[in-house]
Amino acid sequence: MIDVLVVDDDFRVAEINAKYVGKVPGFRVAARAHTAAQALAAVQRGPIDLVLLDHYLPDQTGLELVHRMREQGHGTDVIMITAAGDVTTVQTAMRLGALHYLVKPFTFAALRTRLDSYAALRRTVDRVGGRGVAGQEQVDRIFGALRTTPLPSSPGLPSGHSEPTTDLICSVLHEADHPLSAHEVAAETGLSRSTAQRYLRHLEQAGRLRLTLRYGDTGRPEHRYAWVAP
Repeated sequence: MIDVLVVDDDFRVAEINAKYVGKVPGFRVAARAHTAAQALAAVQRGPIDLVLLDHYLPDQTGLELVHRMREQGHGTDVIMITAAGDVTTVQTAMRLGALHYLVKPFTFAALRTRLDSYAALRRTVDRVGGRGVAGQEQVDRIFGALRTTPLPSSPGLPSGHSEPTTDLICSVLHEADHPLSAHEVAAETGLSRSTAQRYLRHLEQAGRLRLTLRYGDTGRPEHRYAWVAP
């Protein structure tokens, strides 16, 4: 699970954002904070993987908080969620290492897209990190994992299929460097195996995935799926 700190001076907004986070598979709210001091204390207590950070806080700005975190050696990832839309603030957030910048007001779908891409980044770094040294292809995978434009999925989804779930599965397959089984896709996305299998079957029939069979000791082949580049 990815532990998230939700920081917003408005208690109501913080609660809404926390509920949004709780609806995304693989994420949980570890703490809430309404001031920069509370947020810094929560990061110091740890473990916090990701901070959803408002810029306008009563004691410091969000970016001042990020600067203090970095000075103290906290490499905790940050996604800015704020009404501050001026270019200077956006540029400063980038320079301090914010991974995404979401301008209020926003929808749950917009936040989920950022969280899904963040989860994809962590999975990609974990895979690449096992190799010790990253070549250009691996570096491109890491940077590409932060994309927020939904990957192309098949038009006209069948009844019972949702676009966000389809995009999530497409993202997992797109980033994988080898074919995945329904069980592996379910583990990566937080979906049930039966749900993953249903979506995988549809995407394979739509030509978005390539199906291969791997035979084991039982004699029953395992279905494995690979992304088909458009």
